[in-house]
Amino acid sequence: QVHLVESGGGSVQAGGSLRLSCGVSGYTYSDYCMGWFRQAPGKEREGVATLDSDGTTSYADSVKGRFTISQDSAKGTLYLQMDSLKPEDTAMYCCAAAHDNCLPAPISLMALWTPTYSSGQGTQVTVFT
Repeated sequence: QVHLVESGGGSVQAGGSLRLSCGVSGYTYSDYCMGWFRQAPGKEREGVATLDSDGTTSYADSVKGRFTISQDSAKGTLYLQMDSLKPEDTAMYCCAAAHDNCLPAPISLMALWTPTYSSGQGTQVTVFT
């Protein structure tokens, strides 16, 4: 059974950086898709980034050039480096994983919260001015 635990959230001033981590356990598939999505109060859920087992990445237009998704397979950890943060990035961030390759972008971003994916409880990111 896949278990995901996010960490690294917090409060940061606009323009600052945070790195989110997602510890992934119980995952032994060679083909997979992992990613991050976020949800803010009163807003729709938004897929942020995906990472395929073949190394392909995809990003939401709202974070392109500012966020970077990566992994350390040896540590079983997925990361989301967030730079140049904006107040509109304030949200609960969740990581997700599925044992199949990512769907083509941008569908891959919207698939992250479907039943195909396992996800964690989330970590809160707050960006203030």
